[in-house]
Amino acid sequence: MAEQKKSDSVAALTRGLEILRCFSAREPRLSNSELSALTGLPKSTVSRLTKTLVEHGYLRHEPGQRKYSVGPSVLALGYSALANLRVADLARPPMQALADNTGALISLAVRDRLSMLYLESCSSDTLLTFRMGRGMRLPIMSTSIGRALLAALSQQERQFLLESLRQHNDPDFTPAGLMALEREISRYQDEGICLSLGEWHADVNAAATTVRWPGANDVIVLSISGPSFLITEEILKETLIQRLKQLSQHISSQLSSFSML
Repeated sequence: MAEQKKSDSVAALTRGLEILRCFSAREPRLSNSELSALTGLPKSTVSRLTKTLVEHGYLRHEPGQRKYSVGPSVLALGYSALANLRVADLARPPMQALADNTGALISLAVRDRLSMLYLESCSSDTLLTFRMGRGMRLPIMSTSIGRALLAALSQQERQFLLESLRQHNDPDFTPAGLMALEREISRYQDEGICLSLGEWHADVNAAATTVRWPGANDVIVLSISGPSFLITEEILKETLIQRLKQLSQHISSQLSSFSML
């Protein structure tokens, strides 16, 4: 009986978090019907959960529109995320400078569950490149940022994450995908860098490394990428990787100084 109650509580918590994850800058207000459609939960279950979330301050009820918005208690869950946003604010100027100088896309990312989430991305206004903005999600195993994240984890953490990807039928979790990942983990251990050369997208090349400083809670990844006709493998290896490493060291130094204030 006790185990059943524990299981029910975990399930309710999971469903409540799924409801909170439905809200975004694009969808700041949602009704029970909309939440039901987004989560796949019955409307009656959604109604009970939103009532509880309102009572605890995680949601606000807007009676006139019969919709909900995120409440102030959610901020209590966001200290780590806010810290990462401060990292992005500090990193943005040198990232933009490198983007303008190279014509590449310079991005800062963290893991969010089973994908990588862009905290910031900077691209050139004058040179031809592609644009992927803040908040965009990318897969883990086939991208340079995901590979760098996995390479920076401990063996135990890496195996746990890979098992989660396997259980969720990640399309990149294949023998070829695992071989490519092992290759890039070895590259990271030798060179401090991971590559993805047309492996996430056939026309995109990318390199990534990590940003480290005292007191960091998350593994934050910095990448340089672009169309393969512009950011060739040769240009990456001969020029851009070194520029990326220098940027990572610069940001790490700034963050180390900032954390001591």
